[in-house]
Amino acid sequence: MKNIIRFIASVALPLVVGGIAGFFTASSVNTWFGTLEKPSFNPPAWLFGPVWTVLYIMMGIAFYLVWTKASNERLKKTAFTFYFVQLALNFAWSFLFFYSKQPGWAFVDIVALWLLIIATIYWFAKAYKPSAWLLVPYLAWVSFASVLNFSIWQLNS
Repeated sequence: MKNIIRFIASVALPLVVGGIAGFFTASSVNTWFGTLEKPSFNPPAWLFGPVWTVLYIMMGIAFYLVWTKASNERLKKTAFTFYFVQLALNFAWSFLFFYSKQPGWAFVDIVALWLLIIATIYWFAKAYKPSAWLLVPYLAWVSFASVLNFSIWQLNS
């Protein structure tokens, strides 16, 4: 029973963080964002929700695996520190980009996020290697999102 609660909490946390960010920024997505110049490779708006949902679930499963499978408490603590910091930066990006309408500052945030995802993957791999692989699609998507963020910033400066 304890592991079921841990699993639900692990998966719920990134979903709730993403959901809260989405709730507070949704109005800008439908108004301000629609007025911006976007690069030709900008995906359709409907794609972002499903992609982020899958990525948040994978992040939660990765966290759960470290929480329940890693035996080294020091490594686990370090891995969790990086995880929570990158999750906070993920949350902050939505506010910087959509709520504050600051793509330049959002780009600074997403570069820091990208670096912290790499660090999180590293520490998750040290703590429990299979968990790190679940974060690779997240890194790939944030890499793409970084290029998209930069392009939108430059096109609208």
